[in-house]
Order: sequence, then C-alpha cells, then structure tokens
Amino acid sequence: MFNHQSSTSRSCRSRTMANLVSTWSKTAQTLPENYIFPADQRPGSFEIPLCQNIPVIDLSASHSKTVQEILHACQEFGFFQVINHGVSKDIIDDTMEVVKEFFNMPDEEKEIYYSIDPIKRCKVYTSGYDYANEDIHFWRDNLRHPCHPLDEWVHLWPEKPTNYRDVVGKYSLEVRKLSLRMLELIREGLGLEPGYFGEELTGDQLLSINHYPRCPNPSLTLGLPKHADADIMTVLFQGSVNGLQVFKDGQWLGVEPLPHAFVVNIGHQLQIISNGKLRSAEHRAVTNSREARTTIVSFISPCPDTIVEPAKSVIDTGVPRFRPFKFKDFFKFYEEKKRDPEAVLEFYKIKP
Repeated sequence: MFNHQSSTSRSCRSRTMANLVSTWSKTAQTLPENYIFPADQRPGSFEIPLCQNIPVIDLSASHSKTVQEILHACQEFGFFQVINHGVSKDIIDDTMEVVKEFFNMPDEEKEIYYSIDPIKRCKVYTSGYDYANEDIHFWRDNLRHPCHPLDEWVHLWPEKPTNYRDVVGKYSLEVRKLSLRMLELIREGLGLEPGYFGEELTGDQLLSINHYPRCPNPSLTLGLPKHADADIMTVLFQGSVNGLQVFKDGQWLGVEPLPHAFVVNIGHQLQIISNGKLRSAEHRAVTNSREARTTIVSFISPCPDTIVEPAKSVIDTGVPRFRPFKFKDFFKFYEEKKRDPEAVLEFYKIKP
C-alpha cells in the first residue's frame, strides 16, 4: 500500500536537505546574499596571523606544573591546547576519517538523519538551530548527537559509514576521560572539594561535528560567528586546517592546528562556578576557498535540572557574583542571546 504520509515526509526532508551547504556549494561561484555578514562582523580579507602565545600544555609534565599551567591558561586566556594527553593518535585519526566519510556520502545516504526539529537528539542540519528564522546563515553543516552514557545513545547514531558507531564511540569515551581529568586538575587548582565535578555537573556530553565546505568568498561570511560556549568545558580536535580564532584583548587570534593536539575552551558554567576567576573564551570559525575543514567537538555540560552557582570555597569576599539557576533555564536564555556573550553572563550576575 502506498504510504502518502511517509512519502510526503521524505519529500519535505529532501527539499530541506538541499539547504546543506555541502549539497549546493560545490558549483557556487558567488556567495548568496543570506550568507553575507554585516561589515562589522565579517572576517575581511586581512589574514589573522596564528598566535604564538596561546598556551600549549604538556599533560605528561609534573602534576604540580600541569595544575599551575592549566589554571593560569584558564584565567588569562580561557582556552589552551593539550599535547601528550593520552588519547591515541589512531583513535583520533580513525575518527576524523569516519566523520569526513559521513559528510562525503551521497545526499540520499545522509537524508535520513537530516532534521530541523530542535528536540531531535541525533541529526544533521545546516547553519544554526533555527535555520528558517535566521537572517544570515553560517557557512557550515553539522552532525550532532549525545554520547553519555554511551549505551543509551549509540543506537541513534548514524549506521553509515558502517564503522561510525564503533570508531566514534571509542573516541567519545576517551575524550570524556580526558575532559574529566582536566576538570580534576582545575578543581585542584581552584581548591574545590574532591568530587566536585561529579555526574550532576558533567552528566551531559554532546558530540558536534562541524563541516565547513570550501567557500567562494571567505572574507564575507563565517563558519560560526563570535560566541562563547554554554557548557562546562569544550574539547575540540580541529584537524590540520586553520579556521579557529579566539577573541582576546580586543583582537582575534588564530589558533594553530597542532598534530593530534586538542583545543580546550572554558565554558560559561566554569566561569560562574569559579565566581569569575576563570573566563569563558569567545571564539569563531572562519572559512577558506582552498579546502574543506572538518572539526570534532565534545561539549561537557551539567544535567538539565542541575543547580549551578559559584562554589562557596572560591568566593573570596563572601559575596557570590552570580545567582543560582537550573542549567536548562540558562541554556534556553543562552540560545536567545548567544550572539552577545557578555549579555548572557550579565543577566545572571548579582547586581551590587
């Protein structure tokens, strides 16, 4: 029997799938109007140099040195790179290979995962969460899904490539271990009690794979606009192609891709927990006209109903700078205001 509803659903999905940048941009000679950012937000034609002062932390160094270096990087920059981190090069390389393979699959293979439903947990979409209502689109496609606990989510992940679930599952477990290890070092540096970053504060892990196709005019658009992350900690593998830029002291700094290194960003939650001692890093992704860029991002966040507030042991004056909130409420507000990171934190500050 002909299933009209199923056929209609497939037809709608096919039409929206056509919005994927990777679907239509292969032959694009010019940038569509709705991908051109306002003049004050564009990266421009001036090439941002790669910064040589961004902290690179060797996790195989002495424990006390590592704690000190990470804490300083979190206070001064809000981001750093880590090397000798314990995640095997083979796992990293295999994961980058399989996620690139996913985005290189024919459209009809990816179509089953395409969705603009904000509630759907495993999906492929383009630009931001609310494509239909965006004035300006971002030059990126995105695959994202939760991955902790792994056995609760892995069955929703893509079945193709056939080794996707196995390879990405191993990667997500290793990156989670690394994230918790770094949070433990930060906990020690801040003087928080043992076990502070337990399951309530770290129980949500989301994997986000960004694909930025070659762009006909990188000076006018962005892969991702300026923002800071809502989570506790973000761990990024940016592959070998430049594109990540971090905003510090009024200027953009290019973050050089180091072989098999991870870039770590401090999120808003850690800035709040530290009562402002640590800073969340504002960053963006630029595009290029030479080659596609693919990045793998792991977000560690509190569980939705977790109450987040400054840790009592870090409040020097006895006065917290931020009011308590449920993480799900914070995230909802963040989604409305994330293009203005300062406004997000300002809303939760306790006014004198």
